[in-house]
Amino acid sequence: MKSRMFAGIREVSEVGLGTWQLGGAEWGDVTDESALDILRTAADCDITMIDTADIYGQGRSETLIGKFLRERTDRDRFFIATKLGRSSTPGWPENFLPATIRQHVEDSLQRLGVEALDLIQTHCIPPEITRENSFWEPFRELQHEGKIKAFGASVESVAEAKDCLQIAGLSSLQIIFNVFRQKPIDAFFATAQQKNVALIVRLPLASGLLSGRMSRDTQFLPTDHRTFNRDGQAFNVGETFAGLPFATGLEIIEELRPQVPSNMSMAEWALRWCLDFPAVTTVIPGATRAEQVAANARASSINPLPAEVHQQLRELYATRVAPHIRGKY
Repeated sequence: MKSRMFAGIREVSEVGLGTWQLGGAEWGDVTDESALDILRTAADCDITMIDTADIYGQGRSETLIGKFLRERTDRDRFFIATKLGRSSTPGWPENFLPATIRQHVEDSLQRLGVEALDLIQTHCIPPEITRENSFWEPFRELQHEGKIKAFGASVESVAEAKDCLQIAGLSSLQIIFNVFRQKPIDAFFATAQQKNVALIVRLPLASGLLSGRMSRDTQFLPTDHRTFNRDGQAFNVGETFAGLPFATGLEIIEELRPQVPSNMSMAEWALRWCLDFPAVTTVIPGATRAEQVAANARASSINPLPAEVHQQLRELYATRVAPHIRGKY
């Protein structure tokens, strides 16, 4: 596993682990033992970057990560990034008050069982809030007190990313970026690099579409967001299949399939594409099975894709993908 420098703070694995699915909601059921097996497999694959949030299973994901960390003698290997801002307790707009921010940080510290959070991120909150400099003061205070080591923002759109890049002291941006969501490349990658802001890539496989394993017959559990949020019924449609209609995404996958070399899976190929951009610090694909973690980790050992492949994918994105993307972008 190769590593990359995270905002001048420390190195992290370039392939990390997203743990939305460990909450046991929105991705179907994941048992405690399965969740721990996923985390242990990540450690065995030298994955050190683990991303979670307080809202994933109402704290369940953080609690399971805390249990995993307690069984380790090498806890300092891991960079744990969590998020706040979308909890139903007390909910919006109280979540954005200094006292609530501080309480949510304390709650995450307790669930994770750590003395300081490696990274706390705002969790796709209204852009009018993040534009206010005063909103960020509690984060700077918590950093000064040693409760958090760094703070960043998880965003839904290019406009939000650009706004957050103006925030003093911001260490990272978490963005949706994959073969189907290429707009960030020209919009702010160069600026992020200039400002030494780490880019954390979520949904690098577009909710599994870019695994190449889905078909029109693929069924998801009723509790899986790929069932109930397919058209943005519950939250931002961009978080599900990168905002593409499922049927359209499947059609484009078939157009991509001939470009995938025979010696790698489509998932490895899609992750490698993300990693070919120096502005990207780490990609955080999720996994509901341990074997998926190991497969995703292999992308780090693959050679960069040829320049002509990148050019072909830029052209396909512009002509076939971009017109179909829905939601914030």
